[in-house]
Parts: sequence; structure tokens; C-alpha cells
Amino acid sequence: MSIVTKTGDKGETSLMYGRRLSKANPRVDAYGCVDELNAALGFARSICSEKFVSERIFAVQKELIILMGELATAPQDRQRYVKEGFQLTSGEMVDRVTAIIVDLEKDKSLYPKDWVIPGAVPVSAALDFARTTCRRAERRVAMLIVDEKDFNPEILRYLNRLSDLCWILARYAEKSSGNRKSGTPNA
Repeated sequence: MSIVTKTGDKGETSLMYGRRLSKANPRVDAYGCVDELNAALGFARSICSEKFVSERIFAVQKELIILMGELATAPQDRQRYVKEGFQLTSGEMVDRVTAIIVDLEKDKSLYPKDWVIPGAVPVSAALDFARTTCRRAERRVAMLIVDEKDFNPEILRYLNRLSDLCWILARYAEKSSGNRKSGTPNA
């Protein structure tokens, strides 16, 4: 089977279970933004030598697959989606991310006294890019839920928490590299 299906040549795409939507549809935009976020996190993980950070990123990437699958399923197909064994974004996922943040926040030195300027080290720059991508995904999901009843609120909570995790992991990566001044060019 080829990846070239030509079914999207006229500006439409398929959701799970074959429902067709315009590529400009808010649902498609929302899960597309989450896909971009997952790619940005993948880039951060690929350049990260800090095992603690790369393991946290990988765990999040796996959870984003769950979130994207849910977003790529029309509301009228959600029951079928769950019945077929697919997971939904859960409060436990949000709690897991929150727990990592709370644990990292015990190190008060991760909070700079000034605004953070991304780019202190490659992995923190990549995580800051992922954070801004996450915020865009969060805004797109927030627009989607305006028109949808019975939307899973854990999706929005997860993305909100995830942007915070990206921020603090970036600061952790800076500290681990020995470059504690965010945005200071490397000598």
C-alpha cells in the first residue's frame, strides 16, 4: 500500500472510521497542531543527552498518540473508538505530568530571575519551541470545544499542563548543561 492515496488532493481528509472533513476543519487543525507538537518533542528528544529529560519526553509522546487519536475521531464515533480498545485522554495522564512538574519545582534554582530567552542550549531551545507549539495546540482545541458537546475536558487540561512541563524541562536541561543563564550565547 502506498502513502500516496490522492484522497486529500481536493482539501479533504479522513477521520478515524472514514468520515471526511475539510482540512480547514477545526478538528483537523487541532489534531494537526498536536501532531506538530509531537514532532517538535521528537526533535528535542533526538538531541537530548540527559536521560531524565528524554525519558519524560518519550512518555509524553506516547500519550500524545492517545490524545491525537481521540481528536481524530468524530464525536458520533467515540463510543465505537472506546469499544475497539482505544484509550481516551485521562485525568491520570494529567496527574502524571503534574507530578513531574511538582517534583522538578522543588529545585527553586530552575526559576530564573528574569524572562527566559530561548536558545541557551539546543535541547532547551527545542523544548521551548515545543512549548509554544503546545500552546497553539491548546488554543486550537479550545476553539474546537466551543462548538462540541461532551468534549473530553482532560484533553485541554493535558495540553495546558504539558506546556508547563516543556518549560520546566527546558530549564532543567539548561541547568544540567551548566548553562544556567537562559538565552546567554555559548562562548
